[in-house]
Amino acid sequence: MNWAKIGLFAAGVLFGTAGIKVLSSKDAKKVYTETTAAALRAKECVMTTVTTIKENANDILTDAKEINEQRAADAAAEVIEDAACACTEEAASAEESTEA
Repeated sequence: MNWAKIGLFAAGVLFGTAGIKVLSSKDAKKVYTETTAAALRAKECVMTTVTTIKENANDILTDAKEINEQRAADAAAEVIEDAACACTEEAASAEESTEA
């Protein structure tokens, strides 16, 4: 029988049992609680930042849509002006040709 292997196994069981005792102690639970509380605070901070970014993105999107609508309205007004000028010129040409 190999006593070294048995000794290593026994030491592993002993350290494992001691480790479980340490991990389930009051001090360890306090550390877990503090760590969890810190993680929850960090999560809240991240969620606040995400909410702010979403609000800013929505504002930017709304402003961009307004700019595009204004540009489209300006372009449409320009087309109407061009068409009105063309109609006026055609009417003037037609009037000149009937007078002549």
